[in-house]
Amino acid sequence: MEYVDLLRWLHVIGATILLGTGAGIAFFMTMAHRTGRPDLIAHVAGTVVVADTLFTATAAVIQPLTGWLLARAVGWPLSEGWIALSLILYVVIGLFWLPVVRIQTTLRDLASAAAGSGVPLPPRYHRLYRIWFACGFPAFAAMLAIIWLMTAKPRFVLF
Repeated sequence: MEYVDLLRWLHVIGATILLGTGAGIAFFMTMAHRTGRPDLIAHVAGTVVVADTLFTATAAVIQPLTGWLLARAVGWPLSEGWIALSLILYVVIGLFWLPVVRIQTTLRDLASAAAGSGVPLPPRYHRLYRIWFACGFPAFAAMLAIIWLMTAKPRFVLF
């Protein structure tokens, strides 16, 4: 396998992990939340925190590295319109994802405390869940846009 092919493959795998893990986390957290059961929510949220740390964080670091190396190897300047827009959208995703990681941890802790005490989920849990849920839409849309940009490589000038 040539160097460029390896970089391209790693970059596609990274994008797949980011999209797939994000969609899976959103699905399982939402399904657990719908039960209203603090014990189940605590368990699922705990798994989500591990998955986000193991998969999403790793791919989030590898993605820009493989992208930069790939662009350099192929000769694409980072100022190329579709690359520059992808980088901007990647920052947007990060701005939504970083608070979500903290929120997921808090949701896990609040659900765990409620389960341990045998009380319903507190209002703070529900407020944070709504924020967590809302943050997913722009982040997911930006990820879909980046994947389209990576595959279509439309020619335009951003700056």
